[in-house]
Amino acid sequence: MALLENIQDLHPAFLETLQHRFLDEARIEALRGFLHRGFPTRRDEEYKYTNLREITEKNFNFFPKEEHTLLKETIDELHLGEENFDWIVFVNGKLRKELSKISIENTELLSFNYALNDPNHKDVFDEYFNTIADADLAFTNLNAAYCKHGFFLKVPKNVVIEKPIHVFYLSQNQDENTFYNTRNLLVVESGARVEIIESHHNFDDTYVLTNSVTEIFAHPNAKADWHKLQNDSNTSFLRDHTFAKQQRDSQTTVNTFSFGGKLVRNNLDFIQEGENIYSFMNGITIIGDEQLVDHHTAVHHNTPNCESYQNYKGIYKGQSHGVFNGKVFVAKEAQKTNAYQQNNNVLLSEGATIDTKPQLEIFADDVKCSHGCTVGQLDEDALFYLRARGISKKEAQAMLLFAFANDAMQNIDIEALRVKLSKLLAEKLEVDMAFEDIFEG
Repeated sequence: MALLENIQDLHPAFLETLQHRFLDEARIEALRGFLHRGFPTRRDEEYKYTNLREITEKNFNFFPKEEHTLLKETIDELHLGEENFDWIVFVNGKLRKELSKISIENTELLSFNYALNDPNHKDVFDEYFNTIADADLAFTNLNAAYCKHGFFLKVPKNVVIEKPIHVFYLSQNQDENTFYNTRNLLVVESGARVEIIESHHNFDDTYVLTNSVTEIFAHPNAKADWHKLQNDSNTSFLRDHTFAKQQRDSQTTVNTFSFGGKLVRNNLDFIQEGENIYSFMNGITIIGDEQLVDHHTAVHHNTPNCESYQNYKGIYKGQSHGVFNGKVFVAKEAQKTNAYQQNNNVLLSEGATIDTKPQLEIFADDVKCSHGCTVGQLDEDALFYLRARGISKKEAQAMLLFAFANDAMQNIDIEALRVKLSKLLAEKLEVDMAFEDIFEG
């Protein structure tokens, strides 16, 4: 396998690109871990419904060209709004300050590469980096071995960042298929607040493979919201794994909106370590053609008096394929746990498929846990009701589908993001409708 061979052979050359080498030993050990496991196959239970051969049989360049020809106007079209947001833009793995806008003060927001090469941040990396990412996973090891691109953000105690920060990962002007190992590290100290939006876009006809790992640390009474806006082309493969570790009285939300990409695999792991913790995971998937989106979630309830909520909606067209596997683990000590999990899906064509598997593992006896999943088509009676009032079939279907997906957006407090999601839903459903106006009216 060419990709596997390149991963092994190119690692010494990759290490030479780093200015400071204090993580070399950990990187080499991570590479050994990856090579020992290899890429997951459908024989692995966690990848039973997701075939990675389309990725693993391709060749990828590990050293992207830094030069690009993207104009500011192109970036502006991706923004959710200029006045009420900050944003950082990475193009071909490099932070582009001239395309970014950061107004926050007294907060460390750095490119991952800069923080990695700065000896002043060694203590922070020793304390947080790779401490909750699962070392038993092949892709996590691969990321640890090769990570260089991404960002580091540390929000100090009791600091509230008022503006959401939109992070763009853009790839352009690449002559070859390109492989990015993106790494994000977010530390939210006690009483602090922050909200992140993350987007990936490939502007080339060549393929992009992104192996992204994010570690979120929410200290006592901290609040961290992370919105993943996935609307890329059919030349993009994304494997994303987010780990969140929460301490007492904290609240963390990860919303995942998957509207495009040839193959997207999203993993979420929430680790609760303290009482009165709230964990929220919401997702909307709408795909077509032969696209695949695979969601794997896991909540680890390790302490009493905590809650978690998972709500995922899927809409599948064409020959698309969806996967949902949600796990809730409740330890013996985690009494008074309240865990909710729901996955609902609509298939709009005979060729669309969904594999869904909710799981609970409960070792405590005083808990309130529920899970469920549904797979079906649109309600014909509701469709008839709307058609009888002069609404076209396509618009009636779109209205029902928006209502179906809408409750997975209810916890979003960024109005511009809600509007963007509504527009994307209309676009994917091929109707010219302003859902937000219809349903508010």
